[in-house]
Amino acid sequence: MADSSPSSSSEKLPVINVSALVAGGARREQVAAQIGAACRAHGFFYVTGHGVDESLAQRLEDLSRRFFAQDEPTKMRWRMALGGRAWRGYFPLAGELTSGRPDWKEGLYLGTELAADHPQVRAGTPVHGPNLFPDTEGLRDTVLAYIDAVTQLGHRLMEGIALSLGLPAGYFAERYTADPLILFRIFNYPTQAVPEGMDVQWGVGEHTDYGLLTILRQDTVGGLQVRTPDGWIEAPPVAQSFVCNIGDMLDRMTGGLYKSTPHRVTRNTSGRDRLSFPLFFDPNFEARVRRIEGLAGAAAADDSAQRWDRANVHAFNGRYGDYLLAKVSKVFPQLGDEVL
Repeated sequence: MADSSPSSSSEKLPVINVSALVAGGARREQVAAQIGAACRAHGFFYVTGHGVDESLAQRLEDLSRRFFAQDEPTKMRWRMALGGRAWRGYFPLAGELTSGRPDWKEGLYLGTELAADHPQVRAGTPVHGPNLFPDTEGLRDTVLAYIDAVTQLGHRLMEGIALSLGLPAGYFAERYTADPLILFRIFNYPTQAVPEGMDVQWGVGEHTDYGLLTILRQDTVGGLQVRTPDGWIEAPPVAQSFVCNIGDMLDRMTGGLYKSTPHRVTRNTSGRDRLSFPLFFDPNFEARVRRIEGLAGAAAADDSAQRWDRANVHAFNGRYGDYLLAKVSKVFPQLGDEVL
């Protein structure tokens, strides 16, 4: 297995109380400044005081464990191939790739619930449609309530990011996220051994996220690591918090002032299965992504030689949906060929 040891750096990700931002209070400029400092330093930060009900999050965790405890044939009744262009459903262990190698996790792909008669669904827009919900009692309602609560937090955090850049609070909402693309994942990292001969090194290999902002709840097991200028550091669980990180499109919009930071998850050997719940708060699928004009300190330098995917995000010019589809088709190549 590749070296998963973090560096000896004592650096820790900042923990930011965002209650003033959530409430729209007078201190939101101070909170925004803290978020801006974190985005400039390494693109990762924890948030507390976020207003998301802990009992809702705990219920989601309990129901998710109940679903993943079932045998694989049962879980495959909700396999992603049945979700079609909506790109929803279950994938089994090693069913998702990062940089061509299988990740040692299983998961459920979910997102905004759209009915079959929604205009974007009728038009066949990829990653839009109804969810493929397992029949675990209570899971559907809990997932939808959780997505709604964390999406509202996403709107507030993007207001803080706008303010941190010296922009009006509604900058991103007016251009990209009045109707955001919300994709949600429930990942299970089992503690079981990898079968002999399978080329698996990580729970999730090194990568950056694609959109604007990822809002992640993780359980108490841990395993998330973040690459900083001084090396890899741990992002351990912090009770009743979310870990947030910026994605490639915010890197593109800010000309690299706020960089999307590589991260990974170690293969779980803790003796307990690990759950994580990332919600991706992204631009509308049809939104044309552009650089923010007049932003001081943004060099938009080509850093593709240092990136995990050798891509130059600053060269991208088009719909966010095009960028997203090019990425996810590499994560599930067979499904991409069949569905898209």
